[in-house]
Amino acid sequence: MRRVLSVFALAAILSPAATAAAEAPQAQLNQADIAEMRGWIEVPVTITTLRGLSDEQGALSQAEIEALDTAWREQRTQIGDRPLVAELMARPLSNYLIRRQAQANGLYTEIFVVSDRGLNAGQSAVTSDYWQGDEAKFTETFEVGPDAVFVDAAELHAESGIWRQQVNFTIADPDSGKPLGAVTIEVNLTELARRRSVGS
Repeated sequence: MRRVLSVFALAAILSPAATAAAEAPQAQLNQADIAEMRGWIEVPVTITTLRGLSDEQGALSQAEIEALDTAWREQRTQIGDRPLVAELMARPLSNYLIRRQAQANGLYTEIFVVSDRGLNAGQSAVTSDYWQGDEAKFTETFEVGPDAVFVDAAELHAESGIWRQQVNFTIADPDSGKPLGAVTIEVNLTELARRRSVGS
């Protein structure tokens, strides 16, 4: 049985008036939703990318990982030459995740896969950081085991006015069962509630 750790408490602290105007949707992610996500994440382009990065990044020191993260943070806000960002966004896995998000028609707001070192392997949009290894999305999935799932708290996105929730789970090698990395899929709970209300 897959391990599921669910945390549905709200992350934002809202005033009583704001809470009444913007309550979290009642729709909650379930095992079937997670199984569907796992089905389209655990595909050859993901597995091949993670296997390659495991070999490529295996010798990186923590200092080198942190230097890459610093370079990423600097480049993501630059105009012009951004070699690290450009290389990652050009990967076949990133292209696949961009298409996946687009095909979901608003159900997913962000998707990114990380390697066994916690470094971004592919993403649907430029993330704020490059190394996720010190965050719960990695420590509660990859570091727990091949079947681990961590569902983070729902949050109200102030700019768009929609509720979002991140689903994180380990990606394992289909041949050996060894953890290869992890994925974070941010779900638009407002859209999920709408679809369930109309039976779509």
